[in-house]
Amino acid sequence: KFIKISKKMIIPIRCFTCGKVIAHKWNKYIQSTVNYGTSGDCKGVPVGEALDALELKRYCCRRMILTHVDLIVKLLNYNILGGH
Repeated sequence: KFIKISKKMIIPIRCFTCGKVIAHKWNKYIQSTVNYGTSGDCKGVPVGEALDALELKRYCCRRMILTHVDLIVKLLNYNILGGH
């Protein structure tokens, strides 16, 4: 199984702590870690190696990528106009 990468994502543009721009690295991170640790063939790389390859050395920037949860897909399911 592959993770479907949505075009509608809300990713922080900058690290909240140091201000480094990190949003452009999100897609590369997801693509490099897809299917790592799943049973069978491991096509992805470990998370630590992926973050090192993206040159995210600071703990604060690594935290921003590791803890990001893509909620926009779930939020789009709600109708704000009050219909069923």
